[in-house]
Amino acid sequence: MKTKLWVGGILALFVLYLAMTFNQSYRFINSGEPIAQVMGVAVMVIPALGVWILIREILFGLRTQKMGKELAESGELPEDLPRMPSGRFVREAADADFPNHKRDVEENPESWKSWYRLALAYDACGDRKRARSSMRTSINYWVQAHKAVS
Repeated sequence: MKTKLWVGGILALFVLYLAMTFNQSYRFINSGEPIAQVMGVAVMVIPALGVWILIREILFGLRTQKMGKELAESGELPEDLPRMPSGRFVREAADADFPNHKRDVEENPESWKSWYRLALAYDACGDRKRARSSMRTSINYWVQAHKAVS
């Protein structure tokens, strides 16, 4: 719940920023000065890029959450690994568990569930880049699976 409040606060600030930026951009574009008009377009492009990135990340989080809930309900989430007092996974346990998930993906390369569990394993091992990449692959297969059902 705390995370959702932070995300909501950040979104509210971002919307305020966008409103002020687009207002200023509109004023530049309507100024009649060619340089100001070019600046107005440039000022509009950067926040638009930010909106695209924000939407992409929110969809990533929402889909990841739905997928996790679906796996939890079916009892298919991996066993929770031991953690240190800081909350991080014990690295040796994560490293020992990793080959199981890698093998699962090799045996079921189009299974979103296998890719999801591999993403969790990468995250537990501290490899965030590969964790996000695996989660994106999982999302792609999950979307395909849910389109096929519809």
